[in-house]
Amino acid sequence: MPVKIKLPLSLLVLLVGAGAYYFETGAGNEMAGKIAGGLSVLMVAAMWVFPETGGRKGAE
Repeated sequence: MPVKIKLPLSLLVLLVGAGAYYFETGAGNEMAGKIAGGLSVLMVAAMWVFPETGGRKGAE
């Protein structure tokens, strides 16, 4: 995935994770907020660390 797609997608995922954290902690469910925030950080890290999968040559 090109960097020009990864960067905005990463920012969007982090913004949604931060919003979920803010919403959940404001509603009194602190653990769900921490889980949502942590998962968003984990998703962004995985997107940047692990390469894309590719098909085998000759397989269609």
